[in-house]
Amino acid sequence: MLHDEIAWLGADELARAYRERRLSPVEVAQATLDRIEALNPKLNAFCLVDRESALADARASEARWKRGEPIGPVDGVPASVKDLILTRGWPTLRGSLTTDRAGPWDSDAPATARLREAGAVLLGKTTTPEFGWRGSTDSPLTGITRNPWRTDTTPGGSSGGAVAAVAAGLGPFALGTDGGGSIRIPAAFTGTVGLKAHYGRVPAWPLSPMGNVAHIGPQTRTVADCARLLEVIARPDSRDWTALPPETREWSAVAAAGRHEGASGLRIGFSPRLGYVKWVDPRIERALEAAAKRFAELGATVDEADPGFADCSHAFRVHWFSSARHLLHRLPEDKLAQLDPGLREVVDYASRYTITDWLDAQAERGQVAMAMGRFAQDYDLLLTPATAVLPFEVGRVMPEPPAGVEVGMANDWTWWTPFSYPFNLTQQPAIVLPCGFSDDGLPIALQLVAPNFREDLCLRAAAAYEAATDWHKRRPPLGV
Repeated sequence: MLHDEIAWLGADELARAYRERRLSPVEVAQATLDRIEALNPKLNAFCLVDRESALADARASEARWKRGEPIGPVDGVPASVKDLILTRGWPTLRGSLTTDRAGPWDSDAPATARLREAGAVLLGKTTTPEFGWRGSTDSPLTGITRNPWRTDTTPGGSSGGAVAAVAAGLGPFALGTDGGGSIRIPAAFTGTVGLKAHYGRVPAWPLSPMGNVAHIGPQTRTVADCARLLEVIARPDSRDWTALPPETREWSAVAAAGRHEGASGLRIGFSPRLGYVKWVDPRIERALEAAAKRFAELGATVDEADPGFADCSHAFRVHWFSSARHLLHRLPEDKLAQLDPGLREVVDYASRYTITDWLDAQAERGQVAMAMGRFAQDYDLLLTPATAVLPFEVGRVMPEPPAGVEVGMANDWTWWTPFSYPFNLTQQPAIVLPCGFSDDGLPIALQLVAPNFREDLCLRAAAAYEAATDWHKRRPPLGV
């Protein structure tokens, strides 16, 4: 099989090829590593690649498949880990010059451990903005990460390296994190699939300094791979005291049912602007209207309905900016000077917040969550755009704001991500997947938000839509 064909195989296709002896995990790992070597200089998706370790993983997997004793369905599947997530033996530098490279790096985070236990082939670490602070992936440590669809644009952030890798065929699995949209924004910008499962579904350790808005989740090319990776990483770990109990549902079976049964019986509330968003790119609005019609054709009842909460950007900023300040303000001045200037602005800006501001923001957060609880009495899912903008120029925190949109501070990225962070505040499951492309070849995406603990509804509806469209089958023009 040609290397380019191997690059686009999903996890279940790889497992089938291993079982039938048409491919071996070593062959797939070598092809993937060769592709990383060819493309990473263009994309900067990986900040660390460990060829020797990956091939050792692949050889061990190959031996298990030859004995007919694979650990499970992802044995031998290549995977990457975002550089905010601990990985034993590799430094986790968090995109920052302030992190001590010496370590020690002797522990896996729960999601990394679950991948290793399942026999996945760990390729390396993917790039992130410093401490995951922004919605585009540039950092003082690793520089600019680029979008495979058009390399003068950003892949989004903060899991930009993860999705650039997945979109470019550099492994079907990637681990991302999401504290305000960092799984979903880059999925939207790269035509891939990203799931922010309910808070605690995927155990985390150490817990994020950004508090209980921060999630770990799958970044993949398809809904089927998303479900399969979720099954692996959503397993218990005693180190996370906020983790949910073990789940009995088989996420892959849920996604398969969606592919075969469509969206019949689902009640979907379609909210193009959440009732208050000032501006959305008209190309995105047109694509979402078409997606809403497609869901209706697939058997869902689709009504235009807003969820009933007010703009919560201030509450999110108080929470997130305060957490960033708590994490970093004690650094000595020489270290503070090494921070991304935008992150330094956030740290300084948050000094104005008081404990009253914090408590007010928590109260507002509760109001948003209650509004979504009421919405769930009438609807199974909320359908929104994934972002308000298309992928924009690299090296920027945000695109130029359109007329009528006021930005309070130079590096406030919340105005163009209004559909993501509300559901970090509520902790609900939310999935993003492609629903179109602009005339100049940039991805457009939809978001589906489910009630608390109902990832199955996200996966079922997303799989139904994916099966009825071909957006996920498009490949970026990489010339490899």
